[in-house]
Amino acid sequence: MDLTGEVRLAAPREAVWRALNDPEILKQAIPGCESVEKLSDTEFNAKVALKIGPMSARFAGKGTLSDLDPPNGYTITGEGQGGVAGFGKGSAKVELVDDNGATVLRYTAAAQVGGKIAQLGARLIDATAKKLANQFFTKFAEVVNGPAG
Repeated sequence: MDLTGEVRLAAPREAVWRALNDPEILKQAIPGCESVEKLSDTEFNAKVALKIGPMSARFAGKGTLSDLDPPNGYTITGEGQGGVAGFGKGSAKVELVDDNGATVLRYTAAAQVGGKIAQLGARLIDATAKKLANQFFTKFAEVVNGPAG
């Protein structure tokens, strides 16, 4: 499955770049995230609890950043195991573009799932992936932009 999109953030590109590399901000933004542990400047571990249709699973995974081009973007690759539920893996190319003092974050992502999760059907999985991506970017924008008001 492939996902593409963009979100406009009311923050300068350097601040968005720092937020994309901050484990605490990522933990707040990732739906169902229980922990994010930075292992190095390019590697981290995460634990996430998700509900996909009728199935709930806890995933433990590792993420790696590559093609780093601060503060313009990077590629993030991740893989997670959900026990009997199966596995998920994917990558996303993230691009940050200046927009009159704000930043446009563009992403192109590809993901695969296997195991029992894959048996739920492509439409349900695709819809869930889109929903989770929207939740992440909505929450990420809230955290980066600060409280409205």
